[in-house]
Amino acid sequence: MTVSDGTKEAASCEITSIPAACHKCLAAAETSSVKQRARSGISRSKRSLTFSGVSMQASLVRVMLLQLITVYLAHPDRLCGASSIVNRVRSILSGAILTGAALSLAGCGALNRGFLFPAGPIAGAIRHEWIVVCFIMLFVIGPVLLLVPLVAWHYRLSNTRSAYRPQWGFSWSLEGLIWIPPSAIVVILAAFLWRDTHRLDPYKRLPGHALEIQAIAADWKWIFIYPEQGIASVNRLVIPAGRPVHLSLTSATVMQSILMPRLAGQIYAMAGMRTQLSLQADRSGRFLGENVQFNGMGFQNEKFAVDAMDGAEYAHWLAEMHAEPDRLGATEYETLTRRTTLPHPLAFGAVEPDLFDHVVMLAQKSGHALEVEKLPALPLPMAVSRDVPHDQGMPP
Repeated sequence: MTVSDGTKEAASCEITSIPAACHKCLAAAETSSVKQRARSGISRSKRSLTFSGVSMQASLVRVMLLQLITVYLAHPDRLCGASSIVNRVRSILSGAILTGAALSLAGCGALNRGFLFPAGPIAGAIRHEWIVVCFIMLFVIGPVLLLVPLVAWHYRLSNTRSAYRPQWGFSWSLEGLIWIPPSAIVVILAAFLWRDTHRLDPYKRLPGHALEIQAIAADWKWIFIYPEQGIASVNRLVIPAGRPVHLSLTSATVMQSILMPRLAGQIYAMAGMRTQLSLQADRSGRFLGENVQFNGMGFQNEKFAVDAMDGAEYAHWLAEMHAEPDRLGATEYETLTRRTTLPHPLAFGAVEPDLFDHVVMLAQKSGHALEVEKLPALPLPMAVSRDVPHDQGMPP
């Protein structure tokens, strides 16, 4: 087939006209894209303005609610009878206030278990010392809380009337303010702490005839032996109210720490050692005792009850304990000192003589130690033979 001259000229015209059309199309596309980007920018700015407007509206709503709550608390009669909506708001606010008060009172239960509500002279002295230290430390934190906003306000960017001293570098008054009050606070705190450290020495016995109790920390339980009475209990410490108690402590396993926050401070119990703690309950009641030194997976369950009883109740409890048929000997001790938790406290009407002393001298091994001895020995990762030089195989 052949193509005529007219057809060739038309085709050549169409071919030469394509680039121009393409340029026009590209220009139109660029113009539309610019317009689209402008529209998108405007829409984004509108969305940002809308978002800021919503945030401002939310802030205004919060302010209005706070004002409504303030008016309701200060003058509840102004809102009464205004409308049914106001009455509903009033009922909702009343429920919220009552719920908050109930939750606040429920949170006080945790404080009732601490030294802020002492039940003995030792815990009372600890609380007094804590209050004194907090009062003294107010002279440290008080100026900071007051001066930081004042300095920030005084040296704000818009304050152009203050003096500008670029060459300032020293001030005797400022140096005295920096060094004299902190030094005085350190001296006062040192005097208080020196006095109370000796006064609250856990080894110092309280005046009066103290009840002797021996405590053995195991995994994960506490064994209390009454050597004068010849009885023992597990996970329950019973003491007479109003009488001083002297605790001798040791551990059948790793280091542990006993804490009875409403009665006494904290002290460690370590294997092969004897530590001491003095305490007293001023009134009858049940208090919390626990181990506060992490010692494995049963740590959270190593708690015990401290029951302070009056004279008649304590005598009755002693009679019940002497009637218990079980005896705490070497076999029972090995069973108790395995790594287990108990669902309830245990009682023993008789105790092997000098059992606590044997535990302190490591003559009486715990059940966990006996179980470990039965395991096959494993070589240490860094163990070396004494017959082989340490530098053998090392490059010269």
